[in-house]
Amino acid sequence: MLDIKNSTNENYFITHLINKNLNHKLFDKPICSNLDKNLIIFGMGCFWGVEKLFWGIDGVKMTAVGYSGGKTELPDYQKVCTGLTGHNEVVLINFDNNQISLSKLLKLFWECHDPTQGMRQGNDIGTQYRSGIYTFSEEDLVTANKSKSLYQEKLNKSRFGIITTEIKRASKFYFAEEYHQQYLIKNPNGYCALKGTGIEM
Repeated sequence: MLDIKNSTNENYFITHLINKNLNHKLFDKPICSNLDKNLIIFGMGCFWGVEKLFWGIDGVKMTAVGYSGGKTELPDYQKVCTGLTGHNEVVLINFDNNQISLSKLLKLFWECHDPTQGMRQGNDIGTQYRSGIYTFSEEDLVTANKSKSLYQEKLNKSRFGIITTEIKRASKFYFAEEYHQQYLIKNPNGYCALKGTGIEM
């Protein structure tokens, strides 16, 4: 389990695939900055569209795409795509909780993808596309699980299936290759399959 207050960032935020000083094209500061502040990791399918969703939200101070939740050390995109590493395509979000609460970020998480699809999102199929929430504290873990229960109640009323979202404490986060960072800024017409259930929180 990740405890960023009692560990060095280098132990848990791995930059083997990128330059540590790589700037975010929207926030104009290194994507490795603010790694000791308010953080949450979301898996919602292909990470390109997920990152775009959150970089446009007031109170979000940094986003980065990467791999987490697996067992293989030092994964890369090709290895993750085999489905053998156990890693998920995820987005690391740094936010200012004076501007936006974790509960509001979780509302966006639930509403903007389909958390009942298991190891896929739409046409993107594989373990790396599973729904996931990875927290940096026990308090946030409790908040995430409570939000899951609330959203399941909403889904039940509309006859959706059972939420399959993986919710657990964060493990190592591996920054994805530079090619994938802010992909939809560099490729405005690029692939984005992010789609919710249509059910509000």
